[in-house]
Amino acid sequence: MKEELIARVVQVLQINMKWMTWNLFLAFIPLALSVWLFRFKRGGSWLWWLGFLVFYAFLPNAPYLLTDVIHLIDDIRTIQSVWMITLVLIPVYLLVILGGFEAYVISLINWGHYLHRIGKSQWIWRVELITHFLCAVGVYWGRFLRFNSWDFITQPDALLTKGVEEILGKQPLVIIAITFVVLASLYWIMKRVTLGLSRPDSKIGINSGSANSNTPNI
Repeated sequence: MKEELIARVVQVLQINMKWMTWNLFLAFIPLALSVWLFRFKRGGSWLWWLGFLVFYAFLPNAPYLLTDVIHLIDDIRTIQSVWMITLVLIPVYLLVILGGFEAYVISLINWGHYLHRIGKSQWIWRVELITHFLCAVGVYWGRFLRFNSWDFITQPDALLTKGVEEILGKQPLVIIAITFVVLASLYWIMKRVTLGLSRPDSKIGINSGSANSNTPNI
């Protein structure tokens, strides 16, 4: 019985690793772009703006991993072993989901670092809120309409027509609003944890907020 259960867990993990690896890869694309755009480059060139657009096109893939909890629920029903679920399944899902969301957090921290560097610190909290909303829409498009980041290039007409039509309904707006609140709340927590664990000179949203009242502590 134990051997069968372990074999079943291994089979579930093997299946999950395919989409987990792919989703994490997509989540780390905006993270890598944020380092290049906001840490090493200064805006203005056409290449920077192209990278900036690609950054925002792929950014929803990072918080999108939060919605993969639905796969966890399905796997729990499949395995039905408290020990395997607690010791194997949940840790794996937590690692993947937190990894994806941390990529989102660091990407926005890098964005805030850039704004701070060019003297626009007062815009950090506004940019973060706008980004949370855009990503909430992106998560809805990805989870419910099954759009991908590259659909901006491959089928922009469908993305704009069907995508815009769908989000104007009452139910989609409620889902997007809930997603926005979840993203903003988790980001607020994870940003402070991340900055708290980083070096003091990189605490853009904390130290600069107490030193300069015009810089929001968010």
